[in-house]
Amino acid sequence: MAEHEQGMGLRSRLVDVGVELVTTEGAGALSLREIARRAGVSHGAPRRYFPTHVALLSAIARRGFEDLAVRVMEAAGDRRADPRGRLMALGRLYIDFALTNRGMFELMFRHDLLESNHLGLRETSLPLFATFVELVDRARPASGAEPQVVAGALWANLHGIAQLWGWGSLQLAVGADDVDPLLRAALDAHLGPEAR
Repeated sequence: MAEHEQGMGLRSRLVDVGVELVTTEGAGALSLREIARRAGVSHGAPRRYFPTHVALLSAIARRGFEDLAVRVMEAAGDRRADPRGRLMALGRLYIDFALTNRGMFELMFRHDLLESNHLGLRETSLPLFATFVELVDRARPASGAEPQVVAGALWANLHGIAQLWGWGSLQLAVGADDVDPLLRAALDAHLGPEAR
């Protein structure tokens, strides 16, 4: 039993080191060798717990999704509150997470990791999406489209805003230094103009 607990401790430490590395140096720095070095183990040790590099990266990305989910649940606030206001708050949170956790955000949405679905990685994004669907449904999109479709389009829009804002492209294109007008425009585009 002690060996199993020790193994779980090393597994967790490898993921912790990976999270720290992606946070400080970006997704490109996440080699098995570097993670092992920083964890103070041989370069072959991670393979005992993660048979492939993708498996270890998926465990690290899962931490990112878990962190984002906790933030979303905290920001979701009072379920009786205005759904459009809550969507605006969640949009800000999503973009802020993307901008302050750039390496993790990039890792979380890597196609190869999501495609491999190690540790059920694809499913870790579903609680976030379910929150968007619920709020879109309560906000009643003007198009009459299914809430899942509208929420998917809104999520894609937010993801694009986050990426382009992080690159500096949107600020240059729209001459803005505040993301809120873009968020309001995205909500208007997907839900219809806000009732005054």
